[in-house]
Order: sequence, then C-alpha cells, then structure tokens
Amino acid sequence: MGQRVYSRDHLWLEREADGTATVGVTTYAQEELGDILFVELPEIGAELTQARAFGVIESVKTASDLFAPASGRVTAVNEALREEPWLVNDSPQEQGWILKMAATAPETGDYLMDADAYRNLTGS
Repeated sequence: MGQRVYSRDHLWLEREADGTATVGVTTYAQEELGDILFVELPEIGAELTQARAFGVIESVKTASDLFAPASGRVTAVNEALREEPWLVNDSPQEQGWILKMAATAPETGDYLMDADAYRNLTGS
C-alpha cells in the first residue's frame, strides 16, 4: 500500500507499487452524500485532467461531479460499482474504489493534501 493523498473535491489517490494509482471517494464524502445509488465510471483509456470532471456520483441526497485528483490515463474501473454502487458506502477505502490510472506526477499544493491537511479541511 502506497501513500494516500486527498483532493479538495473529496477523492483519495494512492500510488501502487506498479506505478498505477487507485482513486476513490473519501469516507467523509460518502458520509455526507448518504446512500449511493449510482456511480458513472469513465471509459478505460480515457485521459483525465487534474481537477476536471470525469464522472458523476448520485446519492439519495444529490448528484455530484467527480473530479480527477491527478492527470493520467484510466487503466481500470471498478465494474462492481455498476451493480453495487453502495460499495462506496460500505468500503470507500477498499472495495469501493472507482478507478485505476497511469497517473502523471500529481500536482500537490492547494489541490492535493496529506491526511492531516485533509482532516483539517473537513474537521473530521
């Protein structure tokens, strides 16, 4: 397991040993959204740009855009979310991941932060 960073848009990104990065919704975000009903997944091979929308997550409360925590090419999506979107609620840090990507070096600073900075942002 690599180091996890968090975006201001409440997604996490974790670099894997093979050079890919896994992306998911933070525990804080899924708690705020409530029961997840639908997750729009990007196409494999899609090019994502940091801080640009790549999909939508819909809950009983609202629908929200998902913004890429880093730029790169999508290498895999969590197909289980098509039939079981509630995995984002049940296991946001493990089984509820959204995509894997070949990420370029993510820009940190104001957009991506470590766990302590994210806790300060969310007050959790």
